[in-house]
Amino acid sequence: MVKNPYFRTTWITWMFCLGIYVSASAQDTLAFLNPSLPLDQRISDLLHRMTLEEKVSQMQNASPAIPRLHIPAYNWWSEALHGVARSGVATIFPEPIGLAATFDDSLEYEIATAISDEARAMFNAAAAKGKHEQYGGLTFWTPNINIFRDPRWGRGQETYGEDPYLTSRMATAFIRGMQGHDARYLKTAACAKHYVVHSGPEGLRHQFDAQASLHDLYDTYLPAFHAAVKAGVEAVMCAYNSTNGQPCCANTYLLDTVLRKNWGFRGHIVSDCGAIGDIYAGHHYVNSEAAAAAIAVKRGVNLDCGNEYALLPEAIRQGLLTEADIDSALVPLLRTRFKLGLFDPPAYNPYNAISPAVINSTAHRQLARRAAEESIVLLKNNGVLPLRNDLPKYFITGPNATNLDVLIGNYYGVNPHMVTILEGIAGAIAPGSQLQYKPGCLLAWPNANPIDWTTGEARSADVTFVVMGLSGLLEGEEGDAIASVDRGDRATYDLPANQIDFLRKLRANNSKPIVAIITGGSPVNLAPVDSLADAVLMVWYPGEEGGNAVAGVIFGKTSPAGKLPITFPKSYSQLPPFEDYSMQGRTYRYMTAEPLYPFGYGLTYGKFEFAHGRLQQQDSVLHISVEVSNRGSRAAADVIQLYVTPPQGKKDFPIPRYMLRGFRRIQLQSGQTELVNFDLPLQALQVVDTQGRKVWLKGIYEINIGESLPDARSQQLGMARPVSITYELK
Repeated sequence: MVKNPYFRTTWITWMFCLGIYVSASAQDTLAFLNPSLPLDQRISDLLHRMTLEEKVSQMQNASPAIPRLHIPAYNWWSEALHGVARSGVATIFPEPIGLAATFDDSLEYEIATAISDEARAMFNAAAAKGKHEQYGGLTFWTPNINIFRDPRWGRGQETYGEDPYLTSRMATAFIRGMQGHDARYLKTAACAKHYVVHSGPEGLRHQFDAQASLHDLYDTYLPAFHAAVKAGVEAVMCAYNSTNGQPCCANTYLLDTVLRKNWGFRGHIVSDCGAIGDIYAGHHYVNSEAAAAAIAVKRGVNLDCGNEYALLPEAIRQGLLTEADIDSALVPLLRTRFKLGLFDPPAYNPYNAISPAVINSTAHRQLARRAAEESIVLLKNNGVLPLRNDLPKYFITGPNATNLDVLIGNYYGVNPHMVTILEGIAGAIAPGSQLQYKPGCLLAWPNANPIDWTTGEARSADVTFVVMGLSGLLEGEEGDAIASVDRGDRATYDLPANQIDFLRKLRANNSKPIVAIITGGSPVNLAPVDSLADAVLMVWYPGEEGGNAVAGVIFGKTSPAGKLPITFPKSYSQLPPFEDYSMQGRTYRYMTAEPLYPFGYGLTYGKFEFAHGRLQQQDSVLHISVEVSNRGSRAAADVIQLYVTPPQGKKDFPIPRYMLRGFRRIQLQSGQTELVNFDLPLQALQVVDTQGRKVWLKGIYEINIGESLPDARSQQLGMARPVSITYELK
């Protein structure tokens, strides 16, 4: 990189703004501040200048300034799950479960690029004023790539659903968008969490031991983390719980054998917040908090979200570890800070030029709307949608019609221009038409006032919109979901009973169309809603443009094409015990019971057909093509999905019924046909045996390409018949 001729003046000005004026002599003598030196040399120089206490202080998320070395304070804890969170005004995109429903990893990359642009802009503005607040840094503890194995888990909304392949694709796109592509600098640092085998129950997470076989580890729980490492993710967060008898933040097999040795991870490992203390107080794995801090360092945890690492000097005095252990743990943290450009003149780092003008820009709002539109899943449509926008009278009701909480989900930012579902629908209705609104019922509690004016309004309207479902009050992380009696999880699979009762009242003696708009971040029992409503939309937590996106789909400005990234079981009785981490009977890959809505399901406004599937092998790649036609009367989008079914003979390990191995989102005009191609590596046919090894099975593999999971339930719900191709492995 060419040095800026005004480099010395710019550097001094920048450091002065940080409140850390660096004299010319300091620049000359502090080698670690010299950007022209090799990175390892700079890290070594800084490390050897620090005292033990200073080293330890830099291994905690709230790392204080070291004035004598001209090192500013830095807080490692920032969030950006679906937009920069907890740090001021930012663009709010749909919750990740909704982004997963897009089946569009190129869109996910655009979103992550927008988020990281806003993050850099916020950091640049704050750093210029000497501000170093929590949530204002460049190290973002996202994405959450745990597998959403059970609908009761309140944090499932943060994930990309139940499938390891879909999760891997979305996570890889997000990480690359967050971290940028500069050869020298990271735009921001992403963090894959929570490593690993972590998906509830929330109330037990500080002491729970998740038992997972090697088959389930390598078949379900580890693939997305491996993909994240291959994508160059800068950090991995170890989970609160234990896995197979060892706390995740002191787990030799997971942290050392798998992550560092087998996968070659060179970034840093951060604990979930307070998880180091849980090694002692929750799991009783060691006999003191100092011992917990020591064992976490020795087993590979570089950064403590918490203050347990303040005890490391005491642990050294007790002989539990050495200063050399501290040095080894600190090096990856220093490397991250250097890669972020935190010790370099601003002119060296191209990301320092990103200005606050990008924050919640028009382009980013348009991207948020597109993401929300693509995420909406049309679960039922008896022909009522799309609607005209000039009917005489519309009525909107339900507890979530004006609810801001159902736009933002959890781990959210703030925004001065949120569009509720009521506002979106109101803005789309033509002049001369009426729209009336009444909330009708509360989110999860019976109405105290017995007087009912709402059902009469519904009967007099040409169409009624009922906005119902869940919110972050009822599901989320322990402590966030303040109306949950199960610390954020849901003990029941049903929607709140008062909402179903309300919908029944609206339907009684009412032949006019009812459109149910469901918010939430997890599967729920929608069988009663499906039977009562003429159309059902799953809109998740759709972000700042959610209302406009819903209106766009309802009135036909946009064709729905979202697909379910998680199975919706028919009933609670189909769920295995929540605490059981075996994948038997879970997700579309191993579930044999018939679901209400299958994985990959979602209706469109088109009528898609599939024909002329072809397979050609070239070395170790299967080239697969299929002709896709839209026989409907409208232009429409759809997500073309490729599934592999391995030979189903008896083995000593479970064989998936289906494996998603490809997807592509397309848009076709009425009558248009397009040839859709997939390149399927032969390795994608492999399954995982009892030892966690990938193996091929001899026999016939069935490859299905269609618009949903190729199961009987999808056909019952009106999905097009897929094209089926066989491939024999001898």
